[in-house]
Amino acid sequence: MIDYGLDFNEVQRIVLTALAEDLGEPARDVTSEATIPAGQVDTAELVARADGVVAGLPVAAEVFAVTSQGHAEFRQIAAEGDRVVRGDVLAVITGPTRALLTAERTALNLISRMSGVATHTRRWADQLAGSTATVLDTRKTTPGLRSLEKYAVRVGGGTNKRMGLYDVAMIKDNHKLAAGSITAAYRLVRQTFPDVPVQVEVTTLAEAQEAVAAGATFLLCDNMSPQLLTEVVGAVGGRAELEATGNLTLATAAAYAATGVDYMSVGGLTHSSPILDIALDLRPR
Repeated sequence: MIDYGLDFNEVQRIVLTALAEDLGEPARDVTSEATIPAGQVDTAELVARADGVVAGLPVAAEVFAVTSQGHAEFRQIAAEGDRVVRGDVLAVITGPTRALLTAERTALNLISRMSGVATHTRRWADQLAGSTATVLDTRKTTPGLRSLEKYAVRVGGGTNKRMGLYDVAMIKDNHKLAAGSITAAYRLVRQTFPDVPVQVEVTTLAEAQEAVAAGATFLLCDNMSPQLLTEVVGAVGGRAELEATGNLTLATAAAYAATGVDYMSVGGLTHSSPILDIALDLRPR
């Protein structure tokens, strides 16, 4: 089984926050408490309602563990990253019925969202298969869910760019304007944070050449046509890693990949992926 690097501390934080939002204060599920005896035990199945790529089963398992206080048994059938089809059973959960239904919406919200991101990412990974390009995500994530969404990108076959403003310096247009030039901005970042990786956004061949001359080894080629990007690859491709970014679509992916670019960043992986429809079905008693 592939380890996609799920941060379990983040999982616990997000699950507890999501359950607190759903259960209120004092925490309660008024419908389940009113209609289901406290000692009743049932078995439920997580079922795919559409074709896609599954991600987030360990997150769903944690939701059921919390609501059942560890008394639910979560038996995973599918693996993270599996392609699934409508009707596939992803997991089987047995435990206190109240706990299963209390967990239902929170578990489904998280796994459906994550599987949607993984499914969208897999479409990009498949489209770029055979090229030198890898699809990257961005910081355009749902507030509070970045770690899970970026995990889902990895499950889908993509690669994470930076996690936040702290781990990679990214010099963009406003930084260039504020500092006076690409060269000035790059030197300031290098002086202030010598050990932090630096990436520079460029929009023209001249800017790409200036950035590389200043010492940059990673360029974001923003909103360039395939023709212009091909020129940039030819001019500086051997000296810097190159990323195409801005208004990329699956329909244009092949044309951009053919330029020889190293990466293609797609904000839509996390800000526009539809969910993968997944349901929780109680087995008949």
